[in-house]
Amino acid sequence: MTKATENHNQAALDESDPISRLPRGDASWALLAVITAGLALYASISLVIEKWAILQDPLHVTACDINAAFSCGTVIRSSQANLFGFPNPFIGLVAYTLVIVMAVGVLAGARYKAWMWMGLLVGLVLGEVFLLWLWTQATFSINALCLYCMLVWFVHPVLLMATVARCVRTRALPAPEALRDTTKIWAPAGVILIWLVVFGTVLVRFSGTMFG
Repeated sequence: MTKATENHNQAALDESDPISRLPRGDASWALLAVITAGLALYASISLVIEKWAILQDPLHVTACDINAAFSCGTVIRSSQANLFGFPNPFIGLVAYTLVIVMAVGVLAGARYKAWMWMGLLVGLVLGEVFLLWLWTQATFSINALCLYCMLVWFVHPVLLMATVARCVRTRALPAPEALRDTTKIWAPAGVILIWLVVFGTVLVRFSGTMFG
């Protein structure tokens, strides 16, 4: 076999290799997903550990019990922290682990069907709705903030909007051409909007306790 033939065969192999053809957008999404889901998973694990410590010792002071405003213990002990009859962070343990597995699969060259991406997107949307509900409860009912929860409030919108943008860009989610061409504009804008609503309200609501 000549050198030219070997090069031709290698080129053909590379073209058929899904890893060598990993779209740049998918790689960027996967890296972002690993980072954001990893941080959210860290927060979920930390909350589970703190919940276990409180069950062992009702007087346990959590690592993020700082003052009246920042009191993870107050939030963890609330009824809202066990909405479905078990600690809410268990949902995060499962959900964010699945996101990481899917993202690592993408980095490894896996190609998922459109229904897989839509399933992920639906899960992330439902997760954001749940997080917004928890935010309203912490802000207006429990009257205390959990730093671990706030970390999830921060990273989940990034993961959500990045996934929406990816699904629109690849046509997994039907959308007008104008939206597909402007994902780099409206996706970050959506994240910033959610941040402004969530953390802006928190700042106004707890400013006296935080800085007073």
